[in-house]
Amino acid sequence: MLRNLLLVLLALTLATPAAAAQIEIRAPGQQTIPLALTTFLPRDAAGASPEIAEEIRQVLQANLELSGMFSFIDPAAFLSDAQRIGLLSSEVDFAQWRLLGAEVLIKGTYAVQGDSLTVEARLFDVTRRRLLDGRRYVGRLSDVRYTAHAFSDQILRSLTGIEGPFNTRIAFISDATGHKELYLMDVDGHNPIRITDHRSIVLNPDFSPVGRELIFTSYKETNPDVYRKEIYSGREARLSSRQGLNISPRYRPDGREIALTLSYQGQPDLYLIGTDGSLLRRLTQNWNIDVEPTWSPDGKQIAFISDRQGGPHIFIMDLQGDNLRRLTPAGTHNATPAWSPQGDRIAFSRLEQGRFDIYTIRPDGSDERRLTFGPGSKEHPRWSPDGRFLVYSSTQEGKKAIFVMRADGTVARRISAPGGEASHPAWSGRWQQ
Repeated sequence: MLRNLLLVLLALTLATPAAAAQIEIRAPGQQTIPLALTTFLPRDAAGASPEIAEEIRQVLQANLELSGMFSFIDPAAFLSDAQRIGLLSSEVDFAQWRLLGAEVLIKGTYAVQGDSLTVEARLFDVTRRRLLDGRRYVGRLSDVRYTAHAFSDQILRSLTGIEGPFNTRIAFISDATGHKELYLMDVDGHNPIRITDHRSIVLNPDFSPVGRELIFTSYKETNPDVYRKEIYSGREARLSSRQGLNISPRYRPDGREIALTLSYQGQPDLYLIGTDGSLLRRLTQNWNIDVEPTWSPDGKQIAFISDRQGGPHIFIMDLQGDNLRRLTPAGTHNATPAWSPQGDRIAFSRLEQGRFDIYTIRPDGSDERRLTFGPGSKEHPRWSPDGRFLVYSSTQEGKKAIFVMRADGTVARRISAPGGEASHPAWSGRWQQ
């Protein structure tokens, strides 16, 4: 099980929302904000660790590059202020940074005492010579990456009002052991850890809204049943083991109910069950196959795949099963819908010419966009909790692997390590340490 991370975050002097709003925010791929990212300095020479400083810098740069919001000032051009600690606005030589064209500046320090690590991180508005955000993180030496991920999230929140997703987790399925098991990893693919040992086939994980447990389908007892796994305690329970299919479970956004496909009454239909596995009601009833539900953010609608009008298409209905409508007018095989956290788009995969690619569409059926191109299939898209990114599986490099890209389809980045095939990713919400 995951270790209990002893990471303490203390907010320092924070900028007012009005101050943060004075930085002009632009969409990824358009004009970006010039950013100076300095190397964090040791609080005292005796505790200097170039490895820690470099790891913080690399994690921050990778995360902020992926956001698409920034252009980085070349560190080779940095002047003397980059070598001074200067964590207060009065201590920063903003004139130097303006000379380099920077609009925002990241500075910080670290201190090591035994196994304890303290990181002080600051985000400055260079143009207005003020502090936008300041954080102190106290943890263990092994928490370096988590610290940098956490400050990356705060940077995006300070500049956009929406926290970043970098200090969350991604669940996925890997056959690295010879069986399809459930794993967790950081958003950048670091620290993968196997959390099931079913020695069978595990599929389709989904995080609870509070991020402390997962539900998934497993063939551990031969039948495809739904299980619930507590991430920290390791406790596991079989949640739905009705005859036939128990597949593609998805938590309602409030975490109090689960939509899934059951076939114990004949055809695979959508049902609603409680978190204790009790049957609440049947959502669909027809002679066709209804699978892969995904909830609207308000929990009032469900999108799902059905072949009731020919090939598999996405349909939307309200929670009472009323107001059913077909969402995808195009294609002959659409699959794995995922409703965005903001509710404005639904991602899905479509099979054409022998391979899947990822698309998004508005919930009213308009503005369909193809996001992926090139060799290999791209499947199982899931949104980051802030809606900025999509995680998915792809065979573009041969074996199935997990990739992350921006929500507009740009800057795809592989995150799963080589070895075995990785698929069925799911992105956690805010991670509870």
